[in-house]
Amino acid sequence: MEYQHGGDVYTNKGMLDFSANINPLGPGSAVIEAAHGAVARMTQYPDARCMELRRALAEALRMKEAYFLFGNGGAELIFDVVRAKRPKKAVLLAPSFTEYRQALLAQGCRIVWYPLEESEDFELNEGYLEYLNEDVDMIFLCSPNNPVGNVIEPDLLRRVLRRCKEKGICMVMDECFCEFLDSWEEHTLLTMITEYPNLFIIRAFTKMYAMPGLRLGYGVCSDARLIGRMEELRQPWSVSVIAQEAGVAAVKDTGHPARTRAYIRQEREWIVEQLRAMGVRYYTPAANYVFLRSEHDLYGELRKHGILIRDCSNYDGLCKGYYRFAVRRRQENLRLMEALRQICTQPEILESNRERKGEMR
Repeated sequence: MEYQHGGDVYTNKGMLDFSANINPLGPGSAVIEAAHGAVARMTQYPDARCMELRRALAEALRMKEAYFLFGNGGAELIFDVVRAKRPKKAVLLAPSFTEYRQALLAQGCRIVWYPLEESEDFELNEGYLEYLNEDVDMIFLCSPNNPVGNVIEPDLLRRVLRRCKEKGICMVMDECFCEFLDSWEEHTLLTMITEYPNLFIIRAFTKMYAMPGLRLGYGVCSDARLIGRMEELRQPWSVSVIAQEAGVAAVKDTGHPARTRAYIRQEREWIVEQLRAMGVRYYTPAANYVFLRSEHDLYGELRKHGILIRDCSNYDGLCKGYYRFAVRRRQENLRLMEALRQICTQPEILESNRERKGEMR
C-alpha cells in the first residue's frame, strides 16, 4: 500500500516528525494510565457496543447514547457511512482530505469537485450552494479544513446544512480538528444533530488526545436507520479494549483540551511571526498546523536536516510547492524555524528569487 499521509516515521526513521498534526502535549497522564491498565485485559474481547465510552461521551456532550457510533479511527467511519448510503453522486472540495475521495470511489460514486481558489485563500464561499441540487446524494466538509487549516464561516455552514436537508443530501461533517479552535463551540454542528437527521458528524481522539496508534473515532447522527445500517456493515470488534478505556479517560480529562488550545495559540503566533520575518508565504492558521507555499523543495531540503513535513502535492487541487507542518513543542519548533531560515536564505535561492521577480515585472 502506497503511503499517502503524514506520520510515516517507519520509512523515515529517526526524523523529527512535523508531518502528522498531533497534540504536542501528548495524550495526558490519565489516558496513558488507562491504556496501560487495559493491557492486562487484552485476553478479553472488546465490548462491541462500547457501552462505557458511549455513556461517557453522551454525558459530556449532553446527547442521546443512541446517536453515537464508534470505529477504528475516523477513517473507518468515513468508509462505513459511504458504504451504508451508497451515493451515486457526491460533491467534494479541492483541496480537502483525500480519504473522502477514496471511500467514494470504492463504491463507484461519481465525484463533482468544487475548487477552492488560492486567490481567496482556499476559503469556501457562497458559490458552493449552487452545487447542492437534488441529484447530489452526499457531501463531505471539513472544518478546520485539511490541509489548509482555515474554518468554514458558521453562518455559511448552517446554510449549507439547511440546503442539504431541503435537497435530501447526506452531509458528512468532519470535525476531527474542531476542538483545536479557540472558539470551537461556535463552529461545531453537534447542537444541530437532532434537528437535521441528514447530518453525520465524524470526530476522533486521534489529534486532540494524541492517540493515532490506538485508532479511536466516533460518529454522531440522529438518523437511527443510518446508524443501524452502519452497525450491520461494520466489524464487531474494531475498537480495542485499550482504545475504549483510553477514550473514557480522555473524555473525563476535561482540562486537557483547554490546556492544549492555550499552548497551540502561543506557539502558533510565534511560528507565524518567524515565517513572516522570513518572507515565507503562509495561510493564516486556525488549528494546530500551518499550511504554506514555497518555490523551494521544502520537503526534500528539510529531510536533509532530519525534519519531516507534509508534502501536499497529492491533495486534489494542489500541485508541487504546497506544504503543511504541525505545531509542536517550542524546542522542536525552534529547530524547524532555524532549518527553514537556512533554506530560505541560501545565496543561490535569493538570487533566483530576485531573477524571477525581475521577469514578473
